[in-house]
Amino acid sequence: MEDFEYKNYLKSLSKQFPTIADAATEIINLQAIMSLPKGTEHFLTDIHGEWEQFNHVLKNGSGSVKRKIDEEFGNTLSARDKRSLATLIYYPREKLELILEEEEDQEFLEDWFKITIHRLVQMTKRVSSKYTRSKVRKALPKDFSYVIEELITEKEEIQDKELYYNEIIHTIIRIGRAPECIIALCELIQRLVIDHLHIVGDIYDRGTGPHIIMDTLSQYHSVDIQWGNHDVVWMGAASGQTTCIATVIRVSARYGNLDILEEGYGINLIPLATFAMKVYENTDCSAFSIKYGKDYDTKDLALDMMMHKAIAIIQLKLEGQLILQHPEFEMDDRLLLDKINYETGTVNIAGKEYPMKDLDFPTVDPADPYRLTQEEELVVDRLRHAFVHCEKLQRHVRFLFSKGSLYKVHNSNLLYHGCVPMDENGNFKAVNVYGKRYSGKALYDALETYARKGYYSQDRQERRKGRDIIWYIWAGPNSPVFGKDKMATFERYFVEEKETHKEVKNAYYSLLDDETTINKIMREFGLDESHSHIVNGHVPVELKKGETPIKCGGKLLIIDGGFSKAYQSKTGIAGYTLVANSHGLNLVAHKPFESAEAAIREETDIVSDTIIVETAAHRLMVSDTDVGAELKESIADLEKLLEAYQDGTLIEKGV
Repeated sequence: MEDFEYKNYLKSLSKQFPTIADAATEIINLQAIMSLPKGTEHFLTDIHGEWEQFNHVLKNGSGSVKRKIDEEFGNTLSARDKRSLATLIYYPREKLELILEEEEDQEFLEDWFKITIHRLVQMTKRVSSKYTRSKVRKALPKDFSYVIEELITEKEEIQDKELYYNEIIHTIIRIGRAPECIIALCELIQRLVIDHLHIVGDIYDRGTGPHIIMDTLSQYHSVDIQWGNHDVVWMGAASGQTTCIATVIRVSARYGNLDILEEGYGINLIPLATFAMKVYENTDCSAFSIKYGKDYDTKDLALDMMMHKAIAIIQLKLEGQLILQHPEFEMDDRLLLDKINYETGTVNIAGKEYPMKDLDFPTVDPADPYRLTQEEELVVDRLRHAFVHCEKLQRHVRFLFSKGSLYKVHNSNLLYHGCVPMDENGNFKAVNVYGKRYSGKALYDALETYARKGYYSQDRQERRKGRDIIWYIWAGPNSPVFGKDKMATFERYFVEEKETHKEVKNAYYSLLDDETTINKIMREFGLDESHSHIVNGHVPVELKKGETPIKCGGKLLIIDGGFSKAYQSKTGIAGYTLVANSHGLNLVAHKPFESAEAAIREETDIVSDTIIVETAAHRLMVSDTDVGAELKESIADLEKLLEAYQDGTLIEKGV
């Protein structure tokens, strides 16, 4: 920065800190913050709508709450009391309701309130110890901010501290505010145990509650999201990209989750249902079975299968139109509706003929297979209107855009959902994006820019190009978040031979243990390979087959272990999460979660195994983080401002 520009910057800074005292106080404050332990970061990925397990893992901080309880109480509490305290912290409202329902002895309740509040105050003191008083104050619940601050703040001037604190707690109980105080303390502990949350992609599809997860994330105190391919397709649908809309509905139908659209988001599917009953009622829908869960109402099965087939055919047609419009996508191998031979009952895939399981396509014109019928066009128009005008979906997608990106570099960690597209030799693959080739970090940046244009741009042409790129990010062979040579949707529905279902992963996945490649990726994104990590989702780690989430000597961590119930039989676990605290990195492997009800009533926590990935040589402080680097810059600027006041270059104001 030129001297003239820097002087103007200092003048601007002086408006915020108009005196020597103001600047000096802020320097002292920032320097003190740098000496605090770094906050705990929590990494989750591939949640796939499993909202109950997600909520539980979020509440317990992947074991962070339990660890804090052990640190605070050691052997002074029994294992049962620790378990009860942990459950209360996770589910304070539900647990209190149960206790108040089952316990009628008022004297017992008063004792329980007193003991519980004391324990929660101890826990709050411990989890708040790594934060400034100002940050804790901002986190305090409004109704109990004064009371909690009094309870957790040491009062040196008061001789009988125990009497003072007991009197506060006694009064809380006497005036009937104990339950509300307990809830406030529990929620504060949850808030302070985890400083920042990273979601490394795939909130949507398969499970029943992505909308519930999005509501939770929207209220979370500090979060970022790296978009997964299943998030991107919903973002495309919200932007009005019709191929993405068809895909979202098809996947929801396939997993028996149309309720997410109709009840979760209030999207009207009656036009599709009416069309499906009229056109597909007497067709063979056996290839369109529903992979439903225990809560699915089977009375809807026949209709859902018809809707499933109807939207799948619409999706294949719309995909075909898009691929023909964009030869630069290099996806001609996905044009298969025109490769069907109705006389022989076969389809030509990559030069080889395969028998078709289903040829009952009343809306497909063999002479022009990618053309929508008039009725299909009407259905698509109505669905597009419903998605674009769905207030809740638009709110969630705006949140994904504001808090999300295709990748993130944070505290020496590179986070992304899929892969960095590479060739077999470990070179970054050059990908054609509207006539210009991009690779490595530049590819991510170009795709993200177009995705944002697809949702926000006021230029009609740019918005259309952006929307189409969003679909490419979902399913394109060189998309970083997809990372396979094809999405074999057509083959899985219509061709029996499993060889056609195979989706070949990008060469990146064969190079995960190659240090040269991993170091190259880190340098591409501006990281020092000597102490950085890559945190990766997207591809489930099959523990049953002996696979490990720790790659390249701990430089790369794949934390998708199967949150989705659809994957758990394959992976053998129910997901990995990662915790990065001031002591190092811990990978947590979770067993399948029974239910929130069981956790509350029976106090059964999710069973997790912790793997220490890396222990810090010294306890990490705020000064070791990205925030610390920003604070150092701020301190340097403030010291220059102080110097300018002291040498008369700038004059103090308001003295």
